[in-house]
Amino acid sequence: MPDPNFMTAAELASAYRSRTISPVEVTGALLEHVAARDHFIDSFLTVTGERAMADARKAEQQFMRGEDNGPMQGIPYGLKDIIETAGIRTTGQSRSLANHVPTQDAAVAARIAAAGGVLIGKNTTWEFAHGGSAWDVVGPPAHNPWNPEHHPAGSSSGTGAAIAAGFITTGIGTDTGGSVRMPAAACGIAGLKPTYGRVSRRGIFPNSFSHDHAGPMARNSRDVAMLLQIIAGYDAADPGSADIAVPDYLAGLTGEVKGLRVGVPWDWLEDAECSDGTIAAFKEALRILETLGANIVAVQLPSLDAFSDSKKTIAMSELFSIHAETLRKTPDLLGASLRYRIQCGALIRAEDYLRAMRLRTRLSAAMQAAFKLVDLIVCPCTEPAGKLEKPQPEGMFNKKSLTTPFNSAGNPAISVNMGFSPEGLPYSLQIAGRLFDEVSVLRAADAYECAAGWLSHHPALFREPVLDTA
Repeated sequence: MPDPNFMTAAELASAYRSRTISPVEVTGALLEHVAARDHFIDSFLTVTGERAMADARKAEQQFMRGEDNGPMQGIPYGLKDIIETAGIRTTGQSRSLANHVPTQDAAVAARIAAAGGVLIGKNTTWEFAHGGSAWDVVGPPAHNPWNPEHHPAGSSSGTGAAIAAGFITTGIGTDTGGSVRMPAAACGIAGLKPTYGRVSRRGIFPNSFSHDHAGPMARNSRDVAMLLQIIAGYDAADPGSADIAVPDYLAGLTGEVKGLRVGVPWDWLEDAECSDGTIAAFKEALRILETLGANIVAVQLPSLDAFSDSKKTIAMSELFSIHAETLRKTPDLLGASLRYRIQCGALIRAEDYLRAMRLRTRLSAAMQAAFKLVDLIVCPCTEPAGKLEKPQPEGMFNKKSLTTPFNSAGNPAISVNMGFSPEGLPYSLQIAGRLFDEVSVLRAADAYECAAGWLSHHPALFREPVLDTA
């Protein structure tokens, strides 16, 4: 039996049904793992140990009675701490909500609970999913399990770190400009931003109404597909929710990518100033996709600057509208980095906002036109994670992002592990697809992961026994 801390959801589901391991045993092992090691990376704000064991016992009893709620039954998961959970503190990592205890579950939390998932806890985030790594908020920022001196990106930082460290098997993050994909990239796991409207955001603290997405994170894209199956679907209570049929994502993982036209926006890589190591790893990923039968072609898209200008103008305006009252009444309860970013939104005129929305429409149309020529678009997701340091708030205005365009256009995009830098930090491959075609994105990601062979790699610090230094 593999180490339960690093078993995939699919492996656990099979082991549960063959009675070779129980949800109670797995949950106990993970909670011990968290207690012994999370102080290295601070991936949890709240560990729900009693709830987890109760969830695990319930799942085990259901298995014993022959009841089966599907592949998530008994699977340990975590929730980014902007996702509301009834009776469990949900802070958004902000002192302004340090004692906030919701009375209802967010839609995604309710769906996973109903499917029999085991909630291990609430994961560290950036303040209100926007403030960056900060030390003047509810708890310390998360660290990267591959090297705790480095950051795990954000804003779903704790969720990505906890999965890579073996504390949880799956988790839910949110993504406004890359906040599922970038932590997945930094931590060497898989994270999907679904199509805008595919997953309900009801009960999730908003960041930018028009760009926010909720999405699954896991060690591999097969587990991501399993979790997406549970959380996807129409929700009339979310104004952005799309009433579109949900396909069978697991059935779509055929391993077959032969004949798919895969577009590469080479101009973006130059514009983002990708490092030599990232480009070399990316070219190797393209070679693997070609070996699997995909056809690699160049594709032309609008500039990263155009997507960034549109998104940041819109998102900062919406961020200010959400937090303006707190900023005016109790600014001392907000971290300095978030205050800076909120204030920027107060300077944007209605004319600027509307122009940015019109630009976004044109950019999205250009993206969808490109997807008439290719089935998928691939590029690196981010550079390997840098050192964990206090961010310069103005940095949000001058960094080129390879993830933001798919928030602006709404297309589904996943990040998966693309190997490791000489320093042992993960490289990342981003795969995007047509609107509501998560099936093709997941199929290509799964085929690449299986061929590339990176899935068996785990951070050494979290595989070795903890040394007793007392």
